[in-house]
Amino acid sequence: MRKLLISTVTVVVALALAALAVDFGTSIYAEYRLSRTVRTAAHLDWDPSVAILGFPFINQAVNRHFDEVEIKAYDVAHVQVERATLEATMHNLDLAQASWLVRPDAPIPVGKLESRIIIDSRRLGGFLGVRDLMVEAPRAETNDATGGTTESGISGSVGLVFTGTPTAAGFDKRVSVSVDLSMDGPQDTTLVITPTGILTEAGTADQSVPDDRLAEVLAAFAGRVPDQRLPFGVAPTTQGARGSDVIIEGIVDDVTVKLTEFNPN
Repeated sequence: MRKLLISTVTVVVALALAALAVDFGTSIYAEYRLSRTVRTAAHLDWDPSVAILGFPFINQAVNRHFDEVEIKAYDVAHVQVERATLEATMHNLDLAQASWLVRPDAPIPVGKLESRIIIDSRRLGGFLGVRDLMVEAPRAETNDATGGTTESGISGSVGLVFTGTPTAAGFDKRVSVSVDLSMDGPQDTTLVITPTGILTEAGTADQSVPDDRLAEVLAAFAGRVPDQRLPFGVAPTTQGARGSDVIIEGIVDDVTVKLTEFNPN
């Protein structure tokens, strides 16, 4: 009896592990196919990172409904800052018309869509002319568990810390500047960077600026960065920092998208 029980348990465990392996392998294949499809449909230079979340995967595929899909495309060509990262997180995808392998031109109803463009500090510094620019979240900010004020960990848009050497102003020392971010222009696609003052507190460059140089030093950190269009044409709702990146995010509910719309540039 004992041997029969052990044999039965062994078979059940083996079958469960085999089912897990099949489910995992199928999800990996689907992610690979989706990555290749997005690259072609969105005219990207590289395969984006794709994650299809939720378990078991096969049930989602059979039901033609994905719980959540994340797409991250790094090093995407951008007319203003040379290179940027595009991200999209889609929740509750209806694949009735797209199939579980997701055809590039098929409409996909999405329950919630989070869309982002990410500019790292080096690219933004190159645009502004502050080559050693470092971006930080506001120093006084109440963070949630993700490290920011939004679910995806993005800081607020007021009081960010920009640190760098404003050589364009003829000032050769690193300074820290308090900066506000906002959006302007057609469809709110222009990122506006507005410096508001010099920071000398602990944790900053702690470099003061003479009064007669203040205006030109602050001006070196000011800028307007056009063409900040988000994946799938989502309108921006938040601007801030995460790590040393500036992120523009838009969140919208109940939309229908196509993979061809992922790269708006």
